[in-house]
Amino acid sequence: MAVNGINALNPLFSSPNIIKNDKTEESAQSFGDYLKDALNRVNDMQLDADNAAEDFAAGKTDNIHQVMIAAEKADIALQFTMQIRNKILDAYNEIMRMQI
Repeated sequence: MAVNGINALNPLFSSPNIIKNDKTEESAQSFGDYLKDALNRVNDMQLDADNAAEDFAAGKTDNIHQVMIAAEKADIALQFTMQIRNKILDAYNEIMRMQI
């Protein structure tokens, strides 16, 4: 059994594709685009887990292990996304409380 790093389990944990070079200007991914991309990947994981559960319920597959793995990956990605959202909201509220 191969042991993969966390990046192999969930592409949401991988670093954003931000490339900046002083000599050449390459397009850098904005923070908003990165968040949209991450949310789309979480949504895809949720849809894959739902499809796997439906296939299992319909008898199209008998591999319960893959169904459970897909469901857990989707659940972890959703929990991770919710924690990021909470941290962003906390930071926004902290900035709004700052006195000028």
